[in-house]
Amino acid sequence: MPLIIAATASASHFPFAATATLVVGFIAATVIGSIAWFNSKRPVGWENKERPDVIPDIDK
Repeated sequence: MPLIIAATASASHFPFAATATLVVGFIAATVIGSIAWFNSKRPVGWENKERPDVIPDIDK
């Protein structure tokens, strides 16, 4: 029991799992949003712009 108390007393209180989830979620949202943006109807002024090569074509 004293070993568990010593291990938890010296452990960091920074929430690594929550931070990792936040970072991975932000990156996923950015990637999915970029794919949706470049495959959607273009806003005014963007009609003739080329789609980047890294964005996959999605059939509608």
